[in-house]
Amino acid sequence: MSAGAGAGRGAGGIVRGVLRTRSGRLGAALSGLIVLAALVSLVWTPYDPTQVDPADSWAPPFGRHPLGADRLGRDLCSQLLAGARITLAVAVGTTALAAVIGLALALSAVLPPPPVARGVVHLVDVLVAFPLLLIALVLAAVFPGRTWTTVVALGLGLGVQVGRVTRGELRRVLATDYVLAARAAGAGTGRIVRRHLLPNVAPTLWVQLSLTAGVAVVAEAALSYLGLGPPPPAPSWGRSLHDLQPYLTLRPLVLLWPGLAIVLTVLGFNLLGDGLREAADPHLRPAPHTAVDGAP
Repeated sequence: MSAGAGAGRGAGGIVRGVLRTRSGRLGAALSGLIVLAALVSLVWTPYDPTQVDPADSWAPPFGRHPLGADRLGRDLCSQLLAGARITLAVAVGTTALAAVIGLALALSAVLPPPPVARGVVHLVDVLVAFPLLLIALVLAAVFPGRTWTTVVALGLGLGVQVGRVTRGELRRVLATDYVLAARAAGAGTGRIVRRHLLPNVAPTLWVQLSLTAGVAVVAEAALSYLGLGPPPPAPSWGRSLHDLQPYLTLRPLVLLWPGLAIVLTVLGFNLLGDGLREAADPHLRPAPHTAVDGAP
């Protein structure tokens, strides 16, 4: 693999590469759907997501309410659209924080002098031992009703895991001939990081960050389900599952919508990560068509 082979084609080339893969197209469509839902909910929802109307209690779907209404007469479609904002904010915030923390830890574990690098490695090993969801639960209990606590807790925990995986890839790239040649030619650390390390660990990093986004969606839903998410009456997919669970046997369809939204969002992020990995890693790209046996 040449220097910069991982992601050196630029953002435009990566996007085109993603859209050429089946998983990338499906992942982009599902991920784009949640982004669109979050943006639309900023300016329009069929009803006020928090509006209570006893006259519409358990209203069936495909009538006045596209997806039906809950026991209090709140429109489920409006709640799903508004809940996408919280889900997207947590997923994007967690992924960005995990990327910064993970890269910082990974680079600190391979570039400084050996004693410092070993200290960072030991620190990462200790931090990985702490259960991720437990950290989120503690922060959510200390700072209740704050979305940023979920982002910080998940970003810290997942960032350590991203750093641990990325460190292994960085060590592999540092041992390659072209990095050794760049060092022998007098290239500085910054240039080596920009031109050789980051592009070649990009495929692994894309996969890790796509998984991070998916885990963030599930974790936010779990915290909201436990009552540690955004305070009522702010809509949340996890709180919708919690509020509707007692009526599972009587009204099973109403639980389908928030559960399906969570599943499709996680699936979209994971498929998008697969597409990004295939687009960024030259070993996974389809071989160019070549003529054989006189074929045109």
